[in-house]
Amino acid sequence: MKIDYSPAVEQTLTDICSLLEDIYCITPRSIALLLVQGDEQMLERVRHIQGSERAEQIREIIHQASHKLPEPLMMSVMRTRQQMASKICADVMTLPQDTRSGWSGRIGRLCNQPLTGIPIMLIVLYFGLYKFVGVFGGGYLVDLLENKLFGQHINPVLNGWINHVIPWPWLQSLFTSEYGLIPLALTYSIALIMPIVGTFFFMFSILEDSGYLPRLAMLIDRLFKRVGLNGRSVIPIILGFGCDTMATMVTRVLETPRERLIATFLLALAIPCSAQMGVFVAVLSTHPGALLLWSLILVCVFLFTGWLASKVVPGEASSFHMELPSMRWPSIGNILAKTYSRMYWYFLEVLPLFFIASVVIWLAELAHIFQKVAHMLQPVMHLLGLPAAAADIMIFGFFRRDFGAAGLYHMHQKNLLDGVQVLVIAVTLTLFLPCFAQFMMMRKERGTKTALGIAAIILPLSIGVGTLLNWVLRSLGVSL
Repeated sequence: MKIDYSPAVEQTLTDICSLLEDIYCITPRSIALLLVQGDEQMLERVRHIQGSERAEQIREIIHQASHKLPEPLMMSVMRTRQQMASKICADVMTLPQDTRSGWSGRIGRLCNQPLTGIPIMLIVLYFGLYKFVGVFGGGYLVDLLENKLFGQHINPVLNGWINHVIPWPWLQSLFTSEYGLIPLALTYSIALIMPIVGTFFFMFSILEDSGYLPRLAMLIDRLFKRVGLNGRSVIPIILGFGCDTMATMVTRVLETPRERLIATFLLALAIPCSAQMGVFVAVLSTHPGALLLWSLILVCVFLFTGWLASKVVPGEASSFHMELPSMRWPSIGNILAKTYSRMYWYFLEVLPLFFIASVVIWLAELAHIFQKVAHMLQPVMHLLGLPAAAADIMIFGFFRRDFGAAGLYHMHQKNLLDGVQVLVIAVTLTLFLPCFAQFMMMRKERGTKTALGIAAIILPLSIGVGTLLNWVLRSLGVSL
């Protein structure tokens, strides 16, 4: 079956085919279609087989054709294919009724329209993230596991057994100190991180399986265009609320290097991971005003820095098109399978890191390294209006964001911070340097210079925003 594309696309395919030798495993027309759709691997293969000059000639043909058409070549190809697919379906299928008039069609249209879609989005965020992840996961489940199960039963037994078996205090501290294997590696990873990450992945799977995520992408496409992105970027951005390292890798789905760079920068700066966000929501939920300010500040920083990056980073914005699946009731089997798979791989990565971090922190404390670094950070803590002990949270947050969030939760439980300090450190930690794993992923995806450049921008920006926030709140006499 041969698909006839628009005359401009057909002429472009003919011009490309005239430059291709018939020595590939597939027809020249198939290769030309891949090249028109921006397949860099096929272009590299042509360059390897036929030389750089021929590859550049093909690239120039595609470039000139793109400027002559009112829409991108890829969209023209996809539109023609979709029309052909619709025609085939109409020839072989008989629909018993107009599915658009059903409940799924009506809900889908409500989610697409800004007038109704924005309130629906706010409702989803309130009940899905705040109530379910923050209050239920970060509040009730964390209290049940950390304070009751581990705090009253498991930890006392393990600590007593360690102190009985190991006679040396310096070695006992590896297991029982504040950041030892039992309080940090075991308790925090299972009792604190697991319920927060688990509830987030569960809610994310519901939104994904229901067909709501593509509609959310369509809804925020216009807003994302203001920051140099488009609706497709909602995929890595939302995944960033699960794990920013994974989301940085997923930026590969974006079409242009410009979009991939901007998305990587925004993920590193203004998107908290699931553990960090869940802990912050749980902690700030006791100060509703602080939670609202935290959210507004992150949104403003995201929009302003994204808008500024869109003006500075060279390149053109790409077009956006996405197929909308029908809305449906989520399948509990799919939800549980997706949640289990994501939790499995998350803990496969996280749990060993918690144990390694406990050992590294223990060695650093024995060598008094953290104390020296924390002493160097005291002027910064003074600018932020935070106690000197908060320097440890900033240091641990670089190793992994979970550690910084866990440290904040620990200080909050001991009532070492007032409402303003909780807000300031939550904002600063969210905007702070990406964790080590995310930094290494940024280096892999965007290059060493770009990763270092992003870190060099984020570090003073996070400290500056936190300092300004502390000064404004203290000057106005605000108490949260």
